[in-house]
Amino acid sequence: MTYQGVLTKMATEFESPIQYYLVFENDFIQMNQLIGKTVTMEFIKYQCLNCGLDKPIFRQGFDKQCFYNTARAGDWIMRPELSTAHLGIEDRDLEYEKKAQLQPHIVYLANSSNVKVGVTRKNQVPTRWIDQGAHEAIEIVEVPNRYLAGITEVALKDFVADKTNWRKMLKNDIEDENLVEWRERLKPYIPIEAADYFIESNTETNIEFPVLKYPEKPKSLNIKKELKYSGKLVGIKGQYLIFEDQSVFNIRANEGLVVNISID
Repeated sequence: MTYQGVLTKMATEFESPIQYYLVFENDFIQMNQLIGKTVTMEFIKYQCLNCGLDKPIFRQGFDKQCFYNTARAGDWIMRPELSTAHLGIEDRDLEYEKKAQLQPHIVYLANSSNVKVGVTRKNQVPTRWIDQGAHEAIEIVEVPNRYLAGITEVALKDFVADKTNWRKMLKNDIEDENLVEWRERLKPYIPIEAADYFIESNTETNIEFPVLKYPEKPKSLNIKKELKYSGKLVGIKGQYLIFEDQSVFNIRANEGLVVNISID
């Protein structure tokens, strides 16, 4: 069976283990069903997620021109502390930015390769943690807008990591941490503006991924360079497909690529 479509990050269902779906315009693939099977991927062309044109993808699924123009790629997305919609100040499209920024946001701790701090919209919990390959996570602050979440994250980055080591995450080279203790340890460093939004009492969320075998030395698959690849799928973690030959393919990093996928 062969499917063709433009890659976007896999949709997920929070079950044990996580259920993954690769969604195309007119079809979808239940990816868990492919584990243990040989999957062939072939790069066809580009399709910018903003304009839809066949132009090389620059970042986040957008071609270069769209990346620097669309409101969906403003600097405030990667750096929430730059959000200005709460002040009525436009970056690229104030209406869009109000919808995205002026809603409840969570500052969280997640453990994927190490304990890290991050920000997400409340309605993206636990999806954000799944996408990062975290095996455990906890909310520490819930604020009414993205700016407050951003300044809280910036303050806490002095005391805890804000990046994931993707190789360590994929090797499953991890240690369980007591995230409740981490939450209490970081409480004094939350900015005054967000202090009243601290979550006093909650528990960790634990996440199980559908993986038969973790790679010892994960190597990133560049489908644009290889053009075509075949391998036995042995697991999925975060937004990565893990193959038996230790190749790993980051769906999120390849958004905007049109591919053929066939299953033997």
